[in-house]
Parts: sequence; structure tokens; C-alpha cells
Amino acid sequence: MLNRRLFLKSASTAALAGAWLTAGGSHAAETAEGWRRFEVTTKVNLKPSEGPAQLWLPVIQTAAGYQKAEAPRSVSNSNDIRIEKDHASGADILLVSWQGEVEPLIEVSQRVATRDRRITDTVAATPEELRHELQGTPSMPVDGIVKETAMRIVEGRERAEDRARAIYDWVIDNTFRDANIAGCGVGNVKDMLESGYFGGKCADISSLFVALARAAGLPARDVFGIRVADSADFKSLGRSGDVTKAQHCRAEVYLDNRGWVAVDPADVRKVVLEEKLPLDHPAVRAFREKAYGNWEMNWVGYNTARDLVLPESEMKQGFLMYPAALTSRGELDCLNPKTFAYSITAREISA
Repeated sequence: MLNRRLFLKSASTAALAGAWLTAGGSHAAETAEGWRRFEVTTKVNLKPSEGPAQLWLPVIQTAAGYQKAEAPRSVSNSNDIRIEKDHASGADILLVSWQGEVEPLIEVSQRVATRDRRITDTVAATPEELRHELQGTPSMPVDGIVKETAMRIVEGRERAEDRARAIYDWVIDNTFRDANIAGCGVGNVKDMLESGYFGGKCADISSLFVALARAAGLPARDVFGIRVADSADFKSLGRSGDVTKAQHCRAEVYLDNRGWVAVDPADVRKVVLEEKLPLDHPAVRAFREKAYGNWEMNWVGYNTARDLVLPESEMKQGFLMYPAALTSRGELDCLNPKTFAYSITAREISA
């Protein structure tokens, strides 16, 4: 039997996770000019299991001023569905469990309103949040070669704004998008710097920016999410309908006079590769300027969690941007549809 559930907890806990998850506004504000509404649906079939099975899904969350998410709704044959929290980042995680020999099934839908994020927007932060976003993690250390590289990049620059821009430009100038890397990459900054290989996907390039910024004394963080609509900027930066493989990681850096500033060096490199344009092409130069301080919100953010252990498990994840699952067959590969059958769709809806 499939059970229907409404997860009101996600709405009530969203405000606990700092500025990125600050609740705000009313429904009237959501229907004002500039807001768009989407419904994102994830369907998962873990196939027959000889024993217990668990599933973890990232949850779209409210983000100050530009993203407002409703509680997710689900239909499933599980009787154990709840929202848990990654306490380090405040991220909500949907945990689903099955017992016995069943075919684990679930469909989760969530609605969200977004509006484009502008460089003039102000997104505040708490002191605790800023301290957390200066710390290193196993895949993003802030000492050793990361610190040495960051100090070379920002040498002679005292203003936080100048340091942030120098790191942003260095990352774009020195990285490239490697289409052969699976998924969004792994975001292991130390390995990138020690190997000298700067090819990667969005998680690699964004994580490099974040780690270097933190090592230079600037609070920074990845924001993991998924594209949900076509782009007004470039075809390669949008996806609608079937968005199963449209995950995308962005970044933020905190500047005292401006709050959290949106950046996306990875998409600059995506444009270069997939639009077949050189880095010095006028269209790329213009987008490079836009991607420092602005996000086109044909994308929705899940969380900022890094190097986490999934709730009620010992499974370690560099980040939670894809579904994760554990069955009698072991941990499933989220990038292998033969063993982990899931789909994600997105559609724009009227207010």
C-alpha cells in the first residue's frame, strides 16, 4: 500500500539553519513581479531488497529573499518517512526506511518559488555561521598547499572584496570543465592542487573557490542544487522537464559590506566548453562579470552541507546533491541507473 505524507517539519525547521535558510516573505510577495514557481518531483525505485533499505534525499529549502520552498509531499510504500537534519550545516534531509522483502518505492514532490539573485541583494549571516564557513573539511582543507596557493593569489590585496575577486578570477583562468568526469565531480581541493590537474565539474571548481577563499580569511560555502528551467543566458546553463542529471553546485563568499555574495565560476567554464567559445569572447567576458554577484534562478538550492555523515548511518558523503541509498546490495551508486533507478522532473507552474 502506498502512503501519502505531507512533511510540515521542513517548513518549520528551515529558519534554524542560518541566513541561507532564513524564511521570509508571504505568498503575496511570491506572486510579485520577478517570482517564478516550480514543482520538482523525484521518483525512486530501489528494486526488490532481501532486507532493510534506506534512502536519503536532499530537500529544497528556503533561502533568504530569493528562494521560498514549501514542504515536500510524498507517496510511498514506506511507513517510516521523516526529515532529519545535518547539524553542522542545518540542511534538511529526507530519510526513508523500508523493512523486509519489498520493492522500495517513493515519489516526492516539492514546490518552490524563486527570483533571480542580484549583486545588490543583501543576505546577512550570524557570527556562528561565519565561523563555521571559515573551517576546513576533509575534502576542502584550508592549510598546507591550499593556504599557500591562496596567499599567492591574494598577495598585496588587503580588502576582502579584492581578495574574493582575485580568487574568483584565478579559479576561472586556471581551471577547465572536464566532460569526462562523472556527475558533478568530487570536490577534493587538496588533490587538485597537489596533482596540478585543474579539470573538473561544478563541485570541483566551486569547491576550489570556496577552499581558497576560506584559506584567505573569507567565509565561503558551496550551495548544492539542481537546474529546473531553461536559461536566458546560454542553452547549456538550463534544463527543464527531465532534470535527473541537471545537478549544479554554486558558491557564496561573505563580504562585510555586502553580506553573502553569489558567485558561479563553474558555469563560466561550462559556457566555454559547451558553447564552444574562447574565454576572451565578449559573451563569455560579459557572463564572467555577471556570474560574480548574480545567480539566474532557473536553479534551486538544496543545502550547503560538506563532508557529512548521513543520518542514522555510517555513510560518509562529500556532499548531498544526489539521492543516496543503502540496501542489502550495499551502498548504491547514485550515478549508475542500472543499480539505482530514480528520476527527477521539473515543471514551471502558475502562482
